[in-house]
Amino acid sequence: MKILSRFNSRLVFLLVLIFAGAAQQIAKEHRPSVLRPGLRMYAYVTNSADGTVTVVDLVRLSSVATISVGPAPSGVRAHPTRDEVWGVSTDSGYAWVIDTRSGQVKSRITVGAAPFAVEFSPDGKRAFVAASGADRLSAIDCASHKVIATARTGRRPWLARVTPDGKLVLVPNREDSTVSVLDAATLTTLATVRVAAHPEGLEVLPDSSKAFVSTAGAAQVSVLDLKQLALLTNLPLASAPADLVLKPDGGELYVPSPATHGLVILNTWANEVAEHILVGDAPSRASLTADAKYLYVTDAAAGRVLPIEITFRHVLLPIAVGRRPGVARFTPGEDMLLVVNEDSDDLAVIRPRTQSLLTMIPVGHRPRDLAVKVF
Repeated sequence: MKILSRFNSRLVFLLVLIFAGAAQQIAKEHRPSVLRPGLRMYAYVTNSADGTVTVVDLVRLSSVATISVGPAPSGVRAHPTRDEVWGVSTDSGYAWVIDTRSGQVKSRITVGAAPFAVEFSPDGKRAFVAASGADRLSAIDCASHKVIATARTGRRPWLARVTPDGKLVLVPNREDSTVSVLDAATLTTLATVRVAAHPEGLEVLPDSSKAFVSTAGAAQVSVLDLKQLALLTNLPLASAPADLVLKPDGGELYVPSPATHGLVILNTWANEVAEHILVGDAPSRASLTADAKYLYVTDAAAGRVLPIEITFRHVLLPIAVGRRPGVARFTPGEDMLLVVNEDSDDLAVIRPRTQSLLTMIPVGHRPRDLAVKVF
């Protein structure tokens, strides 16, 4: 009996060691590779119907807080150097700033009626917000949270984009179909360039030489020469573009096209349409890996995400998510792809390594955008 008891004790001890080792390995597998001990990685999801931001702990994979920020929050962005997350309240006309360490709104900055997005300068010292209802661009000092300059734009400015060299601010004006080009330091208007009807989105090449502008009122993408501050061409598409995703080297631009059920690929050096790939029912938004190997396209109508091996133009097996998936963002290190499901009120977490759904996390009502912050 003593021998049997001793054997059972050793067996129990061995099983404990095995389970402990397995748990440790699972924890290592689950913990994002970019995250060192003592750091946190949170997702901040704006809920357009609630006026809130849901905070999701991406290690525990659960929501940890709900922060009231104001009516119709949108345009959420993680500040590149400060422990802050910024966004705007479209209905209240201000930008809000969340202190990530306290989880509190530390500032509300009046910028004018109907802002939709926030943009930061490359050094993180300034934020830029276009007010669609006020035809105005505001420059904000990120340290003091004060507006330090304003400028007039065209009618219904949609957003602001700073060129990678930090010299220019580009503002597509939806109502008068122009792009305002301003000096980033002074907000002096340098040019107003006419483009295709109702411009909204905008991407700039890494060398700041050209900009590509998506339009809501025409099946076109406008190409701007930022050296000459002039329109180069309007590239014809089969339908209005839904998103613009630029390859890191600037050589290709990927344009989801819901009406044609496909993805349009533009050659940015030749300024021409290179290819069209059928990818789903209603491809809407896309996110590209840093090595440009895989493009993940959300299909709003089918409730799925479509991975594309972009070098070979090969569409892989779809990943089922929630209802009406929209914005998709990678976490740092690309261990996870986060997808906002606008109609099912949740956040899908995809593991790119296995091309599979990891979990779904409930958030607020009508989520629209998200940002990820490590701090």
